[in-house]
Amino acid sequence: MKRLVRLPSPAMVIACLALFVALSGVSYALATGSIGSREIANGSILNRDFKDGTLRGQEFKPDSLGPKAIKEQVLDSSKLGIVNNAVVAEGVNRQAVVGVNGTTIRARGVASTARSGEGSYQVITDRDVRTCVYSATLGDESASSPGTGQISVTSLASNVNGVRVSTRNSDGALADRSFHLIVSC
Repeated sequence: MKRLVRLPSPAMVIACLALFVALSGVSYALATGSIGSREIANGSILNRDFKDGTLRGQEFKPDSLGPKAIKEQVLDSSKLGIVNNAVVAEGVNRQAVVGVNGTTIRARGVASTARSGEGSYQVITDRDVRTCVYSATLGDESASSPGTGQISVTSLASNVNGVRVSTRNSDGALADRSFHLIVSC
């Protein structure tokens, strides 16, 4: 018995050929790793598509990560200046609480404090503060009342790391007072 073999139509041949080319191109790209950023649609890759530890800092644009994207417990304190488990940005704040006699009660970024005369104090920080902003207020070093009076603050002419603080009583005469100082750079 003679069997009749029917040839596929030209449309079927073209469709099969197109399917073969399409599938082999994807297979070739996957096998050779030649899929680049042009072939990936924006937003189509999710966090679960990356192996842990494979992304580094240079893969991110500045300010592209949200505030909850970085876990504080994994920060390397030796590189970031961790102080009491808090990250301190270099140069942001120097602060001091100074007693009536010019002693440092508590401070951060301050090398020394001293009383240089009646109502006159010098605060020496650990860096040049000529371009910084100074803010001082009368205040007791403990929880008691700060008292009344006036306070002024300016750069120390004899030292680029220094700040000069003057305290006065309510009548405007120089008088010793304890104070709080913040130097912001």
